[in-house]
Amino acid sequence: MKILYFAWLRERIGHAEDCIDPPASITTIAALTDYLTTLGPAYQRAFADRSAIKTALDQRFVPPDTPLGDAREVAYFPPFTGG
Repeated sequence: MKILYFAWLRERIGHAEDCIDPPASITTIAALTDYLTTLGPAYQRAFADRSAIKTALDQRFVPPDTPLGDAREVAYFPPFTGG
């Protein structure tokens, strides 16, 4: 599964993407986010305020309780502003 990080998430983690094979017990976006925080302090800092993060599953915005299913890509975004 490809995991993409944008804006300050990318800056805090230190790179723009990961390719991971999460454990079978990881079945939702929220569980995946929990799992990512176990990968180190940079991930813990990036995901410290989850209310400020939007997530897309295969290029569709979804809430944290969304099942991963057979997803190929998960992207994490900070909130958007208009202009």
